Amino acid sequence: MDDAERQKLLDQIALQAAEIVVLKQTIDALCRRIFGSKSETIDPAQLELWLNPDLAKKERAAETPNDVPAAEDPQHKPKSKKQPRPPRIPEHLPLVEETIHPAEVLAEPEAWRRIGEEVREQLHFKRAEFQRIRLIRAKYVRIGDALAKPIISPLPPSLQDRCIATPALIAEVIDNRYVCHLPYYRQEEMFARMGVRIHRKTLCDWTLLASDWLSAIYREIEFEHWRSSYRQLDETPIDYLEPGHGKARTGYLWTSNIPGGSVLYRWRKSRDQGGIVELFAQSSTEDDAPDPPRCVIQCDGYTAYPAWADDKSWIVLMGCHAHVRRKFFEAKDQSPKLVGWILRQIAHLYRIEKDLRESGASSVLREALRASQSQFIHQRLKRLFDKLALRKSILPKSQLGKAIRYAINQWDHLVVYLSDGRIEIDNNLVENAIRPTKLGAKNWLFIGREASGQKSAILYTIVENCRRHGINPREYVEDVLTRLPALKASEVAEITPVKWQAARSGKIRRQAA
Repeated sequence: MDDAERQKLLDQIALQAAEIVVLKQTIDALCRRIFGSKSETIDPAQLELWLNPDLAKKERAAETPNDVPAAEDPQHKPKSKKQPRPPRIPEHLPLVEETIHPAEVLAEPEAWRRIGEEVREQLHFKRAEFQRIRLIRAKYVRIGDALAKPIISPLPPSLQDRCIATPALIAEVIDNRYVCHLPYYRQEEMFARMGVRIHRKTLCDWTLLASDWLSAIYREIEFEHWRSSYRQLDETPIDYLEPGHGKARTGYLWTSNIPGGSVLYRWRKSRDQGGIVELFAQSSTEDDAPDPPRCVIQCDGYTAYPAWADDKSWIVLMGCHAHVRRKFFEAKDQSPKLVGWILRQIAHLYRIEKDLRESGASSVLREALRASQSQFIHQRLKRLFDKLALRKSILPKSQLGKAIRYAINQWDHLVVYLSDGRIEIDNNLVENAIRPTKLGAKNWLFIGREASGQKSAILYTIVENCRRHGINPREYVEDVLTRLPALKASEVAEITPVKWQAARSGKIRRQAA
């Protein structure tokens, strides 16, 4: 074997060894995703150990992770001060008193004098119950005029003629489904134990009926998002059934979040740019305007977003530091010391954001502090990423190589927040808004059919906006379903969750005064 063949064989062996390393990293990542902890929390002491392995020899074994400042880890939550324990039985509950007298006193009450009492309080639960509501409309004729036409009061406006369910019952079904995540078959069993049999198909029909009425409120929330100049977008897969295929297909629930404002869901059966276009249905018509309003869109690295925004000068894309951190977190085993240093720099960025958030800093102050502190950290990271991208020892398909390439590709989007104090450092708020939908999907598994996807998006929008503003979703849905049939189209804007809560708070204050 000559030198050329020997070198060719060595190159082939090196290539195979590199592929083995990449495959091992891939298998380890999959195992952690399936069997490991989903949290990305890093012990600050462990981070110090990555950066300086010699600390393991110098530090005492009894030292705790609390010796390291917790604020430098964005995922670390320091122990908060112990809150006072609330009363075991809330004071606002209705009180039912029951007095127990000794048998001797009951037998001869005139021979005894009461000198005191001992009190024990318990928490009681009364099971929800069904009621029959019989609406009787009295019919009259005028006395002395036998030919006069009888009169009768008209039926009050209702969601649907001859529907036996009241708004309260429909609100209960929606609350069970979209807040408590109970599938319809479980609700059917629950109602049967209460003595009323309602088929799950009927429960589904009532939910669809409610979504048709609530779509007017949904459109008002949609208008708010169309007018917003800063939104966070993300999408999540939800399975749905399609007759004739014998299996579930995958659709997507696109989510738009306004930090500090409302959240909007929209259903689409694919993950292409059409989902973004529908979220910007009204704004997209302004592309030809001489001076379209600037809109900042914060999203992850999914290619559909830059492809859609490429020819739109009024769209500014902002990246997500949490996604960058997640990529490096997954590569921590490949190069602990290097990745530990990178994670520490990202932790510094999050510490700055935490201080700004806790101090209630304005957007102007946030922009100034980011320019004076966060910008230099970004410059250090960018210089490091550029150097690492040239290292041949870091394979492009390795976890670290993918993390570096992702950070470099997203860099122009990541630094946008430095010059705009309104923008958050990551996209976590919209991911938090998605979480309740995923919890529901674990229980009911799939949407019945494609057309029902948007119906669910409407109801999730209503329910999650109620929860975001501290409103009881069941109470809100019952009230608006009772009022909607009698309202004009121009009055719907006054019963969105925000305005409904404001009107209710004002009414309570007036009653208290």
